[in-house]
Amino acid sequence: MMTDVVEQSGETAGTADGNPVARFGTEEPVAAARIAEIRERIDEIDRTLIQLWQERAELSQEVGATRMASGGTRLVLAREREILERFRQALGADGTQLALLLLRAGRGPL
Repeated sequence: MMTDVVEQSGETAGTADGNPVARFGTEEPVAAARIAEIRERIDEIDRTLIQLWQERAELSQEVGATRMASGGTRLVLAREREILERFRQALGADGTQLALLLLRAGRGPL
């Protein structure tokens, strides 16, 4: 019965013995099915975030290359502070850390 619910949701147990608790943290079929649905959406969001991360890094690298090719500076610190502040305001301290990672992906380490 548990297997039927989980298979209908598109996610099968990932353990050798098919233990639903190991896979979903519960033996309750309705809860396991809902967890499988939520995880499917999380995986979609993750794929989108990865694509956007890569696109953002490419665009940022292009900005830097264009700026340097025209005789400009490698970095514009005012712009980096603006991005850090935007993320901090929206997400708090974790936003600052995320922004630092995004900036590094686009410009490389300092």
